[in-house]
Amino acid sequence: MSGGHESEEGEEGEVEAVRRFRERTGLPGLIDVHTHFMPERVLKKVWAYFDAAGPLIGREWPISYRQEEDERVALLRAFGVRAYTSMLYPHKPGMAEWLNGWAAAFAARTPDCVRTATLFPEDGVEAYVREAVEGGGGEGGVGDGGVGGGARIFKSHLQVGAYDPNDERLDRAWGLLAEAAVPVVMHCGSGPAPGKYTGPEPVGRLLARHPRLRLIVAHLGMPEYVDFLDLAERYAEVRLDTTMAFTDFSEAFAPFPGEARARLAELGDRILLGTDFPNIPYPYVHQLEALERLGLGDEWLRAVCYDNGARLFGIADAQGQGRGRGRGQGRGQAPADLGQGV
Repeated sequence: MSGGHESEEGEEGEVEAVRRFRERTGLPGLIDVHTHFMPERVLKKVWAYFDAAGPLIGREWPISYRQEEDERVALLRAFGVRAYTSMLYPHKPGMAEWLNGWAAAFAARTPDCVRTATLFPEDGVEAYVREAVEGGGGEGGVGDGGVGGGARIFKSHLQVGAYDPNDERLDRAWGLLAEAAVPVVMHCGSGPAPGKYTGPEPVGRLLARHPRLRLIVAHLGMPEYVDFLDLAERYAEVRLDTTMAFTDFSEAFAPFPGEARARLAELGDRILLGTDFPNIPYPYVHQLEALERLGLGDEWLRAVCYDNGARLFGIADAQGQGRGRGRGQGRGQAPADLGQGV
């Protein structure tokens, strides 16, 4: 290992702990909609910001997985993650199109990665979003057969980008994504620190104009959990990811309200596993165990950790078909049935 939070022995122990979680819940693997891969120099700057506990972080945040890119990919595979994303995002104009080119190349060389793209309110945004969706800039990854496939998911970060999702320059891009049914993971909650445009109000206005937008609310909308659950109940295409929610780390500053737990069960078909790997201050397995201790049952866990993502991306084994394949997946080998969806 060239970095990371633990020794090789400890890492193997975590791999075994994740395997046991999958086994006791009957999961064929995991689909993680919120993982971060990005150009090396960008990732190093992100890590430096976390190390400095910058104002958008607001607290000590030790990064657990600082391995090289290929080691991080291998570790996800060892965990049984059969599909994941390369969430990346610009903080200024002129970055998004370049990031999209990198993400297309990453998906082309990493067959278990869902091709990811991003956007920013700037001139030309509709054109490069269309190019990404239509497959420009490289081959795709999971769920598109790997032949000229376009981006299957976008990332929008209202906190880091400091932009209003209702900026008129984005309007046609949102419409395009809604029409193409391409989901958008949006960091729109006000955690770990609020931004000028975070919170449910800007997102509510966006959805009023684009009710068919497949919005995935990152971090369950932390800390405005209830408000974003309200939006999910109002708009059928709104989903939420679990990234960092319910973990000991997040519960210390943004506890999920116990009275809202039943709503998680009711929305069980629209909640997706997300983790923030590798930028998390605890082991990967802790996110899984935090979901398990909610006590919502194995069927709910299977939906959240696999089935919902499989349906969203058109991956084989959705709704439990063919469960049991891939449990002995080799550490550096991509699952054989990936890329055979839509």
